[in-house]
Amino acid sequence: MLQNLLGVARHYDVITAWIGRSAGWLILLSILVSAANAFSGWAFGASSNAWMELQWYLFTAAFMLAAPYTLQRNEHIRIDVVTGRFAKRTRDWIDVFGHIFMLLPFTLLMIWLCWPYFTNAWFSREVSGSANGLSLWPLRLVILLGFVLLFCQGLSELVKRLAILHGLMPDPDAGAGGNHAPPVTPIPG
Repeated sequence: MLQNLLGVARHYDVITAWIGRSAGWLILLSILVSAANAFSGWAFGASSNAWMELQWYLFTAAFMLAAPYTLQRNEHIRIDVVTGRFAKRTRDWIDVFGHIFMLLPFTLLMIWLCWPYFTNAWFSREVSGSANGLSLWPLRLVILLGFVLLFCQGLSELVKRLAILHGLMPDPDAGAGGNHAPPVTPIPG
């Protein structure tokens, strides 16, 4: 069964990688929107709150859609200062524990909280309070989608970590240590 789940996880990883790499382009678009708004304000005295909000929306989308890719690439914030002193198998079990008891429950809670946040904005056609403000539902949808994708990637990472622990796949972090810091040696003083 774990072998079948590993196949699903690998397919999901392809989707996550595509979304994550694509989300990076939203940063460039956000910068261009910001520059265009600043230039139009300076040159024509016509900057817009809507353009500023669009910049925030794009940056939020980049952050939320790249978070699962960051998890997949093992580039998220870790407690390597502590776990770097442990054996690799212990670090793997810490990852399993963290995914089951922290990441997955947190993302489920956020999905549960974000769903009404999105649907209320959708059905009420809520717009921001700024003059010429944008509709809020696209932003809230991106936040919800980001947590759904992060939950799915968390499941994928959990399956892969369990497969590594059961010897069903090689550990991609074994050679270089991944983001796991090597044991810390004290500085002689």
